[in-house]
Amino acid sequence: MAYIIAEPCIGTKDTACVDVCPVDCIHPAKGRTYDDGRPTYDEVPQLYIDPTECIDCSACVPVCPVTAIFAMDDLPEKWNAFIEINKNYVDGGKFQPDKYTKGV
Repeated sequence: MAYIIAEPCIGTKDTACVDVCPVDCIHPAKGRTYDDGRPTYDEVPQLYIDPTECIDCSACVPVCPVTAIFAMDDLPEKWNAFIEINKNYVDGGKFQPDKYTKGV
């Protein structure tokens, strides 16, 4: 199951989630540039989770100070647009549904 970072992250971009992630799946990290041309930390309004890299450990969920991280099944309906927003950052707009519906 994929995790999604939703609206409460906008403007906050607290990196506690990045710090606890055991597989480095939350992007963009402060001070990092990406070879694939993805925007950097200073260029985006929020953080994003790459579902291909995520191991579904949920370590990021309890450390988020603004409760912005949700398992796909628990994402409040009012923030469903953040599924698309997340994939646009991670995939550059090339949606791959199987990544977002693992086990669904």
